[in-house]
Amino acid sequence: MYREELFDLNQFVLDTIVRDEALKIIRTDIDFVILLNLMDQKIVNYISKNKVLTLATSINDKPHCANCFYVFDEVNKILIFLSDTTTQHIKEAIQNNTVAGTINTEVTTVAKIRGIQFMGNFVNPSKEQQKDFYSIYYKKFPFAKAKPAKIWGVQLSWIKMTDNTLGFGKKLIWER
Repeated sequence: MYREELFDLNQFVLDTIVRDEALKIIRTDIDFVILLNLMDQKIVNYISKNKVLTLATSINDKPHCANCFYVFDEVNKILIFLSDTTTQHIKEAIQNNTVAGTINTEVTTVAKIRGIQFMGNFVNPSKEQQKDFYSIYYKKFPFAKAKPAKIWGVQLSWIKMTDNTLGFGKKLIWER
């Protein structure tokens, strides 16, 4: 009986996902249920097609910002970027791993404003993670191999996307 109920729950969840992608997915595995948030495809597409983020760090109530080329690991919701260990933003992110930032594009009219504000945790990757990060990064930016640098990440926890092309002041929110 228990397995039949789980099968029914799985079918219900699949039907629900098909009807509304913005709902939380419920994945069952015999003994437990895990809730996951789906990121709106408009957010995924916007992050994926852009390449420069502004990373904001803060130590002792003194904020700092830096621009970095990035790639988006859609599966793990991580922004991956290269930066030297001697930079202020990396030194600060190592001390305080709670970071924020933006991704935006230049526009000439208010009606076309689109951009992302994000929060997350700075990732100083393990050796194994570094291999994965470099592989993903160099796939998008192969020229970056010419100037080797340390690789880092931001594990996203919250995103607000403003997209005036969907209607003035339209906001899409995603939260882990």
